[in-house]
Amino acid sequence: MANRKKSSGSETAGHGGELHQTATGQDPRLTTNQGVVISDDQNTLTVGPRGPQLLEDFILREKITHFDHERIPERVVHARGYAAHGYFQAYEGNAKLTKAAFLQNPSEKTPVFCRFSTVAGSAGSPDTARDVRGFSVKFYTDAGNYDLVGNNIPVFFIQDAIKFPDLIHSVKPEPDRGFPQAQSAHNTFWDFVSLNPETMHTLMWVMSDRGIPRSFRMMEGFGVHTFRMVNVAGESKFVKFHWRPRCGTFSLIWPEAVQVSGADPDFHRRDLWNSITSGDYPEWELSVQAFSEAEANEFDFDVLDPTKLVPEELVPLTPIGKMVLDRNVDNFFAETEQVAFCPSHVVPGIDFSNDPLLQGRLFSYLDTQLSRLGSPNFHQIPVNKPKCPFANFQRDGHMQMEVPTGHVANEPNSLDDGSPRECPETGFTSFSSEESGEKLRIRPKSFADHYTQARLFWVSMTEAEQRHIVGAFSFELGKCDKVKIRTRMLGHLENIDSDLAKKVAESLGMEGKADAIKPFVAVGDPEPSPSLSQYDKAPKSLRGKTIGLLTTDQVKSSIYNALAKLVKDEGAMLKVITPKAGPIKTDHGKEITPDHFLSGAPSALFDAVVIAPAESNVELLAGEAAAVDWIRDAFAHLKVIGFTDVSKPLFKKAAVDTDADEGLVNVTGSVFEKFTSAAKKHRIWDRERKVRR
Repeated sequence: MANRKKSSGSETAGHGGELHQTATGQDPRLTTNQGVVISDDQNTLTVGPRGPQLLEDFILREKITHFDHERIPERVVHARGYAAHGYFQAYEGNAKLTKAAFLQNPSEKTPVFCRFSTVAGSAGSPDTARDVRGFSVKFYTDAGNYDLVGNNIPVFFIQDAIKFPDLIHSVKPEPDRGFPQAQSAHNTFWDFVSLNPETMHTLMWVMSDRGIPRSFRMMEGFGVHTFRMVNVAGESKFVKFHWRPRCGTFSLIWPEAVQVSGADPDFHRRDLWNSITSGDYPEWELSVQAFSEAEANEFDFDVLDPTKLVPEELVPLTPIGKMVLDRNVDNFFAETEQVAFCPSHVVPGIDFSNDPLLQGRLFSYLDTQLSRLGSPNFHQIPVNKPKCPFANFQRDGHMQMEVPTGHVANEPNSLDDGSPRECPETGFTSFSSEESGEKLRIRPKSFADHYTQARLFWVSMTEAEQRHIVGAFSFELGKCDKVKIRTRMLGHLENIDSDLAKKVAESLGMEGKADAIKPFVAVGDPEPSPSLSQYDKAPKSLRGKTIGLLTTDQVKSSIYNALAKLVKDEGAMLKVITPKAGPIKTDHGKEITPDHFLSGAPSALFDAVVIAPAESNVELLAGEAAAVDWIRDAFAHLKVIGFTDVSKPLFKKAAVDTDADEGLVNVTGSVFEKFTSAAKKHRIWDRERKVRR
């Protein structure tokens, strides 16, 4: 039941003085906080179906303002975050596309601050929950701060910002019970999305392995919206922003993610910290898809619709620069918690489109910072402060940290020759576009296809990725105890792909129970887009990955030294795991301090593993239940496993055949070539059919 704020009267007059009441005596109509009945809570007021939003939309502003101020001081969304400093370096040849100064000179390094986050969970939730990840970058350019505020998924759940509070309310812990935390597998979320077919495309991404990335360093980023770039001649092109990690894009699988969240809820932040501390600096390439408005008009989808992407086969990526993160924060609160990102922070050469979700975010993010950081002076906090000169006539306010000087605080004035003045030549000017139309609340008809691109994603996946999507939908819907929600979602899945719907229905024991849901427009049958699959394009590399060595005291020096050389040559990391936390020695007497002890470090924490105990200690290790589980889990999680002849009793006890597949490699004699080759494949996907029948 909605929260009703009553006046002194218990009834509300309707049209013609008619009274509207529910059985409980409450007016059922949705109103503003001032009691004004709302006619349309689904769409923002715009100029024409595809035009800009109007500031006079008091319904949007009241709803978003209230939502933005719901939590103090933790972020309402993206509360669980981690960040690092670094730099951005442009490539040559961007001048035809944009006049943005930081994208012109390849010899200059623009300082950046990058924050990664989950969306739904609180600040204390685990890193590895299934969720959209935030990917936001603040560029401290010579022309002012520019914030590229995006996600690790190129599309979003909703088309209009007026629905954002509803989306987040639905995925947050249910208000009457305060759980589940950091999890979408519950009634209110799936009820909301099943009543809003525009969410289907993003649901496919989140239910894929993209929803549980391996690390921030192995995660793509996207600007989500269509933006504009403007060059010195005033020519404009639409652009979509893409961040591509140098390590490649990799994910956890669900059983692994569940185990990691218990063993190390800080898995992602620890990985980023350790990587930078060790000098293995994460790197991403920034690219854009650039296209003209005329070209956009020829697409069979609307580029202003944030639930749609532009396939790379239609518009290839143009690389424009790279980002390197090379310094951890000095203080988590002062920097990571107090950083304030706003999509409205742009510089000359970058501009907005009429994407209705973007237009709402331009208001919402600034309003959020005013609430969360307590002052319009949040730009004076060091992590938010521009590194270029800035001056204006804004004065005073809560938490004013500067000491402005001068006789006047207004413009124009003739009293202070040192006062700042506007500069038409170099200042920001919005791209000139003609807008006309009626004031109305409506979705454009070009936004009405909610299933074709969801199907595009499904048909572009590998067989393993499709299995995981089926598993994710089955798990999430299985947590919903309202049958009507399941049958409704099965109806949507039927519109995306009948095989997908059938497999999910079988998992739920609900064959033939799908609701009949008629799409607004006919669902297309797109050709696969290989660029949408993580595993089709994954590099064969160990860069940035972690090899776990399970061993004991008196480990063979040859094994340890060969592994150490391997990880150095491949740009990976080696972690030593032993039954106890204390130091061990090799058979040549070298002392090694383990990185983990066995019961605190399941094999899920590592990308590939090697089991190589000393012969004198193999029985000791075989007596540890955790060691047996370590091997079973590594096999079940499809990892490449190196082993020695000495370790075979462990495998026998774990009921894992050392000849099972190419992912089990004998490294006796310190021969690691086959192990390295197999581990570069990331996982042994064919094994999954055997372990998860």
